[in-house]
Amino acid sequence: MNILIKSATIVDSKSDFHNQTRDILIEKGIISKIARNIKNPKNYKAIKLDNLHISQGWFDSSVCFGEPGFEERETIKNGLETAAYSGFSAVAVNPNTNPVIDSNADIAFLQSKAKGHGVALYPIGSLTKGSQGKELAELYDMQNAGAVAFNDYKSSTSNSNLLKLALQYASGFNGLVCSFPQNNSIAGIGVMNEQEMSTSLGLKGIPNLSEELQIVRDLFLLEYTNGKLHIPTISTAKSVELIREAKAKKLNVSCSVAVHNLCLSDSLVSEFDTRYKVLPPLRTESDIKALIKGVKDGTIDMVTCDHNPLDQELKRVEFDHASYGTIGLESAFGALQNKFTLKKTIEILTKGKERFGLETNSINIGNKLNITLFNPDLNYVFSDDNIISKSKNAIFEKQNLKGKAYGIIANNQIYLN
Repeated sequence: MNILIKSATIVDSKSDFHNQTRDILIEKGIISKIARNIKNPKNYKAIKLDNLHISQGWFDSSVCFGEPGFEERETIKNGLETAAYSGFSAVAVNPNTNPVIDSNADIAFLQSKAKGHGVALYPIGSLTKGSQGKELAELYDMQNAGAVAFNDYKSSTSNSNLLKLALQYASGFNGLVCSFPQNNSIAGIGVMNEQEMSTSLGLKGIPNLSEELQIVRDLFLLEYTNGKLHIPTISTAKSVELIREAKAKKLNVSCSVAVHNLCLSDSLVSEFDTRYKVLPPLRTESDIKALIKGVKDGTIDMVTCDHNPLDQELKRVEFDHASYGTIGLESAFGALQNKFTLKKTIEILTKGKERFGLETNSINIGNKLNITLFNPDLNYVFSDDNIISKSKNAIFEKQNLKGKAYGIIANNQIYLN
């Protein structure tokens, strides 16, 4: 691939040209020159876009694509296209398919479906067979096949001994064990955050305690086993505090938060709109403040859009009966810029690869080109026209967003809106 990118502002703290507007020459997929003005005598494809900014390719640690088994929600092909045009050049894909991704053959299937695409797909294998929480899956074989972590998506491990064994076993090959933070006996049949709003609406609540109690247990097990743990999508102020304390004790723990839990509160549920039914549920403004602080001070290691496409039949029902989940790849950048500076937003979107053992590529001469292209100043209302996913369950629909991705250039391929 030979191209010339014109007048791009580089947002990459690891680049020698950070915060500078430069032309970038790419030859055979490698950055060969970065300068104020580069001529194009070989007539390479030139890319010039309005208010063009570029960064390292964005990464999301938790996306769902449906295939195999739920292709009506999303296919791998369209899911990768959605990621590309939303600015993500790498995604870690959850195992909540049918059948569940719980063997090396399943990992190989995902990789084969994504082969040759510009977006790198990194499979997450199921922690337990069928994500049933009864017996460990083939963790070592899956990691050898290419799995980057192990997670029963949105399904907590109630058997403490099983999680203990998983942490001990996976530590032998540096495997990353994920544990969804919810104590199901405490959460019960709750459908939203347990607070004044749930009482006034007459909806059963999921208390903060259900998350925090599970995190306390998991951190005790982590300390006992000296394992490697990732806690996906925390949502409460106390959870941030617990993980901050664990990191001060040097435990090998990381965590993430969903974009919507940083931006939206439980007050939105007042109209019983099932777009706002997510797990963990939207919490209070005080929780949001603590989560944002946790992102800023590094307690929270990464932010995910927790992209989970669902067909209309699962959402167009009463709130009690609707499924949990929202799409989020298309809206992540614009939503984050409502809460953080551009510099911090890009740091958030490019963070997390190291935890999953993935390669990073700074924007420097001699490196492979793996970049996201975007306009950080575009203000718009997110609507159905902005959705690329097959499913339309978008929590940020009708929300004002700031900033939009043009697409990516990665793996010697160009995807631009």
